[in-house]
Amino acid sequence: MAKMYSDILFDFDKTLWDFDANSKEAFLELCTYFELEKKGINDFTVFFEDYEIINLELWDQYRKDLITKADLMVRRFYKVLVKYGIDDQELAGKFSEAYLALLPTKTRVFPHTHETLGYLNARYRLHIVTNGFEEVQYKKIQLAGLEKYFTHIITSEKANYKKPDIKFFEFALTEINAEPADCLMIGDDIEVDLLGSRNAGIDQVFFNSGNIPHAENFTYEISHLKELTEIL
Repeated sequence: MAKMYSDILFDFDKTLWDFDANSKEAFLELCTYFELEKKGINDFTVFFEDYEIINLELWDQYRKDLITKADLMVRRFYKVLVKYGIDDQELAGKFSEAYLALLPTKTRVFPHTHETLGYLNARYRLHIVTNGFEEVQYKKIQLAGLEKYFTHIITSEKANYKKPDIKFFEFALTEINAEPADCLMIGDDIEVDLLGSRNAGIDQVFFNSGNIPHAENFTYEISHLKELTEIL
């Protein structure tokens, strides 16, 4: 039996909202829209895989404040285009703008998301804590029909700090008016969500949907969201 909590903190992308599936769908649609096959890109799936590698590298730099949000938004598309011999800053900017507009309209969430959130919402205060871009995250949450479950949506832009910085979690605790010992953090990223929240004195649930091997010892670990109803 879990100890008593008052507040549950959720990461959003890759924990509730299926970022990988939604991002790929939006990206591939835009490859067709911008007619990238005419520029010599013959396999959009491989092109997307190359983009993902670059995107992850740049997000890591963004979290560490090595690049700005504006840099990240365009540079990830520009770098993958250059990899394919397309040195076109204007196209990268248009692709970025279209991607950020289209992405929130993709609403795939992980299995049992609504069922689990409905169960938890009747018992705890629920909050989203996310590093995602504020204007995009709110749209994603709303269009996926998830807004009704949450008391607070706390973004890194609002906090002026990014997970895993302990100051992000301190800001979140102040916003929701809760003590670390009364909270539980649920997320998919070991460094960003789980070690970050643990350093802030918050219990953790590792949402390990891919059953990734690791050597950490978190408070709880699950592979399906519905398992939260057994813990809580």
